[in-house]
Amino acid sequence: MPRISYLESILIQLVLYSIVWLIDEFVGSLLCILIPPIALVTLIISGIIERIEKSNIPKSYYIHMLLIMICPLVVGVAFFVLYKGQLEWIITK
Repeated sequence: MPRISYLESILIQLVLYSIVWLIDEFVGSLLCILIPPIALVTLIISGIIERIEKSNIPKSYYIHMLLIMICPLVVGVAFFVLYKGQLEWIITK
């Protein structure tokens, strides 16, 4: 099974989250808000389980999980700044 580098992981995530955000602002912002906490909980649970019973999970798993938490936040902040905080679905008409 081919391994993906950290840089490739970051670029793929940034591109995919950006595409989703450009297609639908609401779904993009929702993903950027929901994915990091889910990844954080998964990371915490896997860390606890790893300490209880060694399963030899590679260090790269934990780094990729951190990247999964960071990339949506970066994209969300970037688009929020790009739109100057005027997200279409938040503005009341």
